[in-house]
Amino acid sequence: MTLTQLQKAELLLSLHVPGDPLIVTNVWDAITATIVADAAGVQALATASHSISNVRGLPDGEGLSLDEAIRAATIIASAVDLPVSADFEKGYSPDAAGVTRNVRRLIEESGIVGINIEDSVGAPKAPQFDIETAAARVAAARTGADQSGIPLVINARVDTLAGGGDWDEAVARANAYLGAGADVIFFLGLTDEQKVSRAIEQVKGKISVIGAPGLVPLKRLAELGVSRVSFGPGTLGLTLAALQAAAANLTALGEYPADLGFKFEL
Repeated sequence: MTLTQLQKAELLLSLHVPGDPLIVTNVWDAITATIVADAAGVQALATASHSISNVRGLPDGEGLSLDEAIRAATIIASAVDLPVSADFEKGYSPDAAGVTRNVRRLIEESGIVGINIEDSVGAPKAPQFDIETAAARVAAARTGADQSGIPLVINARVDTLAGGGDWDEAVARANAYLGAGADVIFFLGLTDEQKVSRAIEQVKGKISVIGAPGLVPLKRLAELGVSRVSFGPGTLGLTLAALQAAAANLTALGEYPADLGFKFEL
């Protein structure tokens, strides 16, 4: 059954359940979106700006232009019939009014039903916008969504801990962003169970985290009450590691890897 954009947005929000987290394996183009969407149990997708930029030979941190970012999101969202959330970095605008315009344009042109929006001024984990400015930018994203008529799922990122900042400030930011219209808080820097538990206790809304080797295991994140887990550019790294290992094996006249026969098509 083909879902409307409105239905996809409503579905995406409903999948953020504390204790039964939405797992979004990050993708970066049409073929990765198609392959992941066909995997058992997958209910929604998320893009990763780092991956989208790097496969084009560009740096992360809005290395893409706004037009390029929207085109990349359109290609991915058009390839599947699942809800897709886009990493929209800092909204591709220095001011809140521009964030509103750009978010509305993203929704209306691409079919995207969710976004990540960052609170750092420059590159990821750089100095952050002050809390009031960052919250205003989240509110601007919500205004753009309201103007489009689509209840966009806003996953507002808090970079404070990842940048070496203060816990209380991180929590204050999280709650300010929720008050400004965010649906979920993408809380970076929750590197152990204690931090995850504290965030879930003190943040007045749903929590999204990064999953990676050495961090809290997925099953434990579910038990602690996390609502969403993503992997950022880690899935591109996983793919590239497998490709590099296969290249080394083939160059050494090794056995053909079984996955060399993996069948795929758009």
